[in-house]
Amino acid sequence: MSTIKGKAWKYGDDVNTDVIFPGKYTYTVTDPAEMAKVAMEDLDPRFAREVQPGDVVVGGKNFGCGSSREQAAFCLKYAGVGAVVAKSFSRLYFRNCINAGLPVIQCPEAVEAIEHGQTVEIDLEQGTLRVGKASFRFPPLPPEVIGIFQAGGLIPFTRKRLGIEQTP
Repeated sequence: MSTIKGKAWKYGDDVNTDVIFPGKYTYTVTDPAEMAKVAMEDLDPRFAREVQPGDVVVGGKNFGCGSSREQAAFCLKYAGVGAVVAKSFSRLYFRNCINAGLPVIQCPEAVEAIEHGQTVEIDLEQGTLRVGKASFRFPPLPPEVIGIFQAGGLIPFTRKRLGIEQTP
């Protein structure tokens, strides 16, 4: 999974975790399929119905600000989102996405160029993002971080490294 290709879902600045995964579901919705159904519900009600595997969420500055709930990263992963691209991220949200195995790319120039609905192609190992005829570079992610994405998240990555293949 070093390349990602999908339709862009573009949003603005300061998209907070309360609209990515509504707080009212924090303690009641834990099943991955149900979490996917409420992703972005308070910001874009059509998102969960229409998002396709590999699609890319694009945000402005401070994407993922607000509360620290990790469900805001996992609900996008379970919805099939291939990556999140933003001008900048809340530090905790950025880390939660890596732990969830959801690629996050900070590339302000690309965000300016991407229009909602365009096809975005990302090569994580090469550090490139293409949209239309434009190509953008971002710092390639460390191999360990790509390994976390390829394993499906931090827990599966750690289990693999420890030689623990089955969940108890």
